[in-house]
Amino acid sequence: MLNLEWFRTFKAIYETGTLSAAAQILFISQPGVSLHLNALEAYTGYRLFEREPRRMVPTDRAIMLYNFLIDPISKLEKAEELFHRNSKVENPTITVGMCFESYVYALEEYISELPFNLVVKVGDYQQIIHDLETGALDLILTPQRGHQASLEYNPFTKERIILICGSLTDTAELDHLILTGGRDVIKAWLEKQTWYTNAAQMEHLKNFWMLNFDADPDFKPNFVLPYFSNIIKTLSNGKGFAVIPDYLCINEIENNSIKIAWQGSPYLENTMYFGKRVKTIFPKEIKQLEEILSRNWTSQK
Repeated sequence: MLNLEWFRTFKAIYETGTLSAAAQILFISQPGVSLHLNALEAYTGYRLFEREPRRMVPTDRAIMLYNFLIDPISKLEKAEELFHRNSKVENPTITVGMCFESYVYALEEYISELPFNLVVKVGDYQQIIHDLETGALDLILTPQRGHQASLEYNPFTKERIILICGSLTDTAELDHLILTGGRDVIKAWLEKQTWYTNAAQMEHLKNFWMLNFDADPDFKPNFVLPYFSNIIKTLSNGKGFAVIPDYLCINEIENNSIKIAWQGSPYLENTMYFGKRVKTIFPKEIKQLEEILSRNWTSQK
């Protein structure tokens, strides 16, 4: 007979890439993991992984099986968590994924007001979309969208990606070139400047460059910092350039510690989405989070 634990083990191997890692998260022995996998392969009649020295590589059949199973397995895992919580009369726990700046900008200040438990995971957009698809997250904030039919992405605001510089940066020549020069001349001038960027969000710089110059950035940034907030703090009352979302430096622009060097032409704007499962066991809590985030985003702009 088919054992549902085989599917749980298969999912763990698929997501971790090794038998030992799967055994650790499942709290069973590695021989037990191998036994489950062998039994499932015998049941399906297909080899599901190619055994390489340091990883398990999924076959085409494994990829098909994973995509078919991920939604129902995630629902079963949620059912386990819900039963555990109800038996102990615990508050629900919502897991949210977003970039660090979005968390600080629109949520950090209001955490203590929430009537439920919250786990926040910060990361790049591709990672949090993957975590939503695998059931590890309940809600995400992202300018990118996945394609799973079981998920929905609802727009709630826009962010404009702009070129900024420290207040001590001399931009007279750039201003002149924007008014009179061609794009190649502007591009060549900018490539000679001092640049700051965020390792996790390099796509902002790449997309801005592609939209305005029809090319990828042809220079190496001088300083790669962990977060946009680090870049803003470093540039304030200093020199250098960076491409970042406009909402993150509103205060610094207003107090003249940072300047808008160029908004680009055309503008680069991203639509921000709430990503969540179409069917969720936490609709009330997720709606409350969405309202808090939407309200705070609007009020601070």
